Amino acid sequence: MRGAEMASPRRALLLAIVSIAACAGPAGAQAPKASESCARPVYLTLDTGHMGVAPLVAEVLQRQQVKVTFFGANERTKEGDGSLGNHWAPWWKARAAEGHAFASHTYDHAYWRGDVKTAGQPPQFRLRPSAGPNEGRSYVVGTAGYCAEIRRAADRLQEITGQKPLPLFRAPGGKTSPALLAAARSCGYAHVGWSPAGFLGDELPSETSSNAALLQKALRDIRPGDILLAHLGIWSRKDPWAPAVLEPLIVGLKQKGFCFATLRDHPDYRDWIARHP
Repeated sequence: MRGAEMASPRRALLLAIVSIAACAGPAGAQAPKASESCARPVYLTLDTGHMGVAPLVAEVLQRQQVKVTFFGANERTKEGDGSLGNHWAPWWKARAAEGHAFASHTYDHAYWRGDVKTAGQPPQFRLRPSAGPNEGRSYVVGTAGYCAEIRRAADRLQEITGQKPLPLFRAPGGKTSPALLAAARSCGYAHVGWSPAGFLGDELPSETSSNAALLQKALRDIRPGDILLAHLGIWSRKDPWAPAVLEPLIVGLKQKGFCFATLRDHPDYRDWIARHP
């Protein structure tokens, strides 16, 4: 299938996008060597999704020698038993061996839909997962229940990778409340969102947000220190963002003097990670 893709018109699009990335950097710019310090870091993070592009994403990251932070949930996939299921376990284990970092995205990809407040009682939270036995149904949990949802994904990632995930999490959709964030921090998890320019647009309709346009916007707007967000497959996008834009984006950012680091090194999270080994 990959050979057929590279022989198709998509190859012409990819070459055009690479050309855009190459023109985005200053003339004669060179990618920083791995041995050089990361003076202009960006932090690429990848959330789970249908996993259809995951093998190709891994190839790009390995070829470009870029380390990322993966946020894992057990989402529905195009093949296999969920993104954290046994089918994909070897894929995750290989990413751990390459030096990537991992964190929780909640096990059932459970969206926060609102706080539930009762006088004299601790806050509770209305969740609606997009995967698992309660997919599409709302239910209410307290702090212990929400912490268990975060921890379950972290525990599964550790089980299949042999690597302890970071004490971080990302709520699906980035949807939170102050009470929810406080609940998560009480059980050792700090929340990670993304920078405004770091929203790479792979969730947007390809009919109105083409890959070429998204690449141009990212290369124009991203600044040092930004946390970038993309996914391992979006069901609704007809023209997949990854891997078509991923490699040109990495190449273009390197040519502009950027380098890539995991959230282990992010100044907003380094101390938290050190205090929660």
